[in-house]
Amino acid sequence: MFNFLPDYSSLQWWILAAVAFFVGISRTGLPGIGIIVVPLLAMVFPSRMSTGLLLPVLAMADIFAVSYYHRHADWKIILRLLPWALVGIGIGTVVVRQINDEVMRPLIGSISLALLVLNYFRQRYWTSEDNVPSHWSFAAIMGLAAGLTTQLANAAGPIMVIYLLSMRLPKDKYLGTGAWYFLILNWLKIPLFILDGRISIETVKADLVTLPLIAAGAFLGILILKRIPLKLFNIIIQVLAAATAVKLSLMWFS
Repeated sequence: MFNFLPDYSSLQWWILAAVAFFVGISRTGLPGIGIIVVPLLAMVFPSRMSTGLLLPVLAMADIFAVSYYHRHADWKIILRLLPWALVGIGIGTVVVRQINDEVMRPLIGSISLALLVLNYFRQRYWTSEDNVPSHWSFAAIMGLAAGLTTQLANAAGPIMVIYLLSMRLPKDKYLGTGAWYFLILNWLKIPLFILDGRISIETVKADLVTLPLIAAGAFLGILILKRIPLKLFNIIIQVLAAATAVKLSLMWFS
C-alpha cells in the first residue's frame, strides 16, 4: 500500500489533504473558498506539479457537484462562455510552455492576488442591484480571462463568481451552472496537462488517495450552504488566501 504512494513530505501530504477537502466544499457550497487552494499547493510543490496535482482533484469534485446540482444549470450561459474559454485555454497552453518554475510560482501568486482584489471589489461594489454589463463582449472578456487563468493556474473561480452573480441566478442555478461549466473545462484540460507533463502517474496516485476527502468536503459544503452564516468564514478564507498569494508574489523579487 505504502509503495503505491508518492514519496512526499508530511507537510506536502497535509497540504494536499486540506486542498482536497477545501475543493470539495467549494464545489458544492462555498465557491469563494476555492481561491485558497492554488497558492497553498504552489507553496509546497513545484509550480507546474502543483497545477497538475490540483486539476484531477477539481475534476473529481466537479463530478460530485454535477451529481447534486445537475438539474439546475442554465445552459444558455454555459454555451455563451465556452467558446471564449476554449480560446483562453489555447492561449494559456502556449504561455505555460514558455515559462519555467521560477517564473510560474510568483505568476500563480500574482494571479491569485489579482483575483482576490477583483473578488473584493465584486463583494463591495457589484451588489445585486448594480447594472453589471450583460453585452456579449462582457461574456467574451470573462470567458477569455477564465480560460487563460484556468489553464495557467486552475484559478478561474473568482472570475466565474463575478460573471454568474451578474446573471442574477438563484442559488441552486448558480451552483449548477458553475458545476457543469467547470466539469466540461477541467476534463477537457486533462489531456493538455498530460501532454505538458504536469500530470503524471505519481500525481494521479496522490490524487486518488484524496478522493474520500473530496467527498467529505462536498457533503459538508452542501450542509454549510443550507445551515451556517458564511460571511465571517469567507473573510477568514480570503485573508489566508491573500497571505499565501503575497508570499508567492514576493518571489518575483527573490
